Amino acid sequence: MGEHKPATAYTAKANAEVLERLPFEDTRDFDDAARGLIAPLPDEGRIYDDQGRQVWDPVVFDEVTSVGDAPDTVNPSLWRVLNLLRHRGLFEVVPGIYQVRGADAANVTIVEGPEGLVIMDAGMGYDNARASMDLYREHRGHDKPVVAVVYSHSHIDHYGGVRGIIDEADVKAGKVKVVAPEHFTFEAASENVFAGNAMGRRASYQYGSLLERNVTGNLGSGLGLNTPTSPITLILPTHEITETGQTMELGGLLFEFMMAPGSEAPAEMFTRIPQLRAMSVAEDANHTLHNVYTLRGAKLRDALAWSDYLDAAIREWVDEVDVLFGPHHWPTWGTAEIRDHLAKQRDIYKYLNDEVLRLANHGYNMDEAAEMIELPESLDKHWANRGYYGSVSHNAKAVWAYYLGYFDGNPAHLHALPQEPAARKKVEYMGGGDAILERARKDFEAGEYRWVADVVDTLVTAEPDNQAARELLADTYEQLGYQEENGTWRNYYLSGTQELRHGVLELPAPAFGTPDTIRAVPTELYLQYLAVRLNGPQAHDKYVTFNLVLPDIDESYGLVLENAVLHVAPVVESPDATLTLDRTTMDGIILGERNFQDVIADGAATISGDQGKFHEFLDMLDDFDFWWNVAWPRS
Repeated sequence: MGEHKPATAYTAKANAEVLERLPFEDTRDFDDAARGLIAPLPDEGRIYDDQGRQVWDPVVFDEVTSVGDAPDTVNPSLWRVLNLLRHRGLFEVVPGIYQVRGADAANVTIVEGPEGLVIMDAGMGYDNARASMDLYREHRGHDKPVVAVVYSHSHIDHYGGVRGIIDEADVKAGKVKVVAPEHFTFEAASENVFAGNAMGRRASYQYGSLLERNVTGNLGSGLGLNTPTSPITLILPTHEITETGQTMELGGLLFEFMMAPGSEAPAEMFTRIPQLRAMSVAEDANHTLHNVYTLRGAKLRDALAWSDYLDAAIREWVDEVDVLFGPHHWPTWGTAEIRDHLAKQRDIYKYLNDEVLRLANHGYNMDEAAEMIELPESLDKHWANRGYYGSVSHNAKAVWAYYLGYFDGNPAHLHALPQEPAARKKVEYMGGGDAILERARKDFEAGEYRWVADVVDTLVTAEPDNQAARELLADTYEQLGYQEENGTWRNYYLSGTQELRHGVLELPAPAFGTPDTIRAVPTELYLQYLAVRLNGPQAHDKYVTFNLVLPDIDESYGLVLENAVLHVAPVVESPDATLTLDRTTMDGIILGERNFQDVIADGAATISGDQGKFHEFLDMLDDFDFWWNVAWPRS
């Protein structure tokens, strides 16, 4: 979309210095990423749905990296991991364990047991998972049935492809077990519900959804190449793992589990397969520093607990395994190598936790602590700890906020002006927009991009229609993006560049949730989401009571609107109105498949009592616009 500008001399110099600072002569990861290849993905990795629509295209990244060394517009370390992610196809991890990598945002791992196949994580997309299983069956030459699927944790890229692997009818018939950590269903269904619209909009920046895939645009996330456009599905667990040490026999093999809640995901667990001397620590150890906080927005994660779980895995399991595999990146082989890899992943999270708290206890605030953190060389130059997906900076801030919250203790920040009125006063104090731009252009020419971003963002906030300011801010974000080692930071900067230059693109908004996810959301959770949608100012002085009756699942709820707050309550005696409909009908309304007025008209739903009050209540529920401005003010 439009012409991109080249890297400046300052950006080219910054990226060249990365080549000097990091151990690029260490190429062991390239050997490991290629190890065990049985067969490449067909059609170079392109995947299509039943209608012939392309849902996955990794080839565009091959075309990007075919130019050889990293161009000036790409951090060489990010370029390195992009080239590692080009290794895709069906791989033998060890005899009995196989992975399909590069066909999705995450890996599909197939464990061969004497009684059938056990799938460790199902990827994100239905068509992607199906293509992965087709590749496996073609080249392994047998048709053993899938007897179990294990979800390592509650993030969507680890369960979304499940219907491409198993049939729910077989699950209901008891032929296939679906195993997950405790609270998986609630966490999988709820993570993106209450703040889903905001998270989704920010995720479009984090993953560079609107950016072209090229050396001036999207180069993946560091964790994977992309996210598929294939349908996301979910089949609910039949068995939950609730405690460390719990075991299950799956496919004729013993699986042992270790709980890791509140680490990389709210519901997460590690797995060991003793007979195959193999283990997985889910997404708690990857070939990147991961996120203690994710840029799309989510609850903060506990870096200390994360480190402790990895320490437990080292103490309890490492001496008994020869391979460590995971749902992202490539495996690690050899007991000593696994121990070293896990120890350095363990220690980077604990170092961030402890060092941030040390600095906080010296009185340094969140931004100061993040700027002061310097990793020891043993952690910093370990390739698997590089900040391709998470970063030292935003993880350090996350640790600070986890313990101390948003307030930095400075009284000036206790009740500061909101961003826009503060920006207008600052611009006035700095002598107006022209004076700011004159100085900012000089700083841009001097390569002071972080400062220029700060000061010109203030001007754009104060004067959203100042085209010269928006153009300079866009140029600044572009150079910051070109310098980034972190894939998601690069995407965020370059998405900001695009928005400032071309405005917000009004595309079809992503759905609230997939059909499987909506059906999995507990009714009470969805009713709490209605409370989020309630427009508080419009609800002042209203007192209304309703009952909701869902005959097909034998559930009933009361809803009480009082003090501009909607409460989910037990069934109310003598409510103002009662709405009766099946949960399946309600799901259809939520998914936009049916219209509320239509289901009333055709009798699929009934309202008894004061229908006027019920419709008045519906009018007080906000709908959320997805394509709001991120890089410049909404007003």
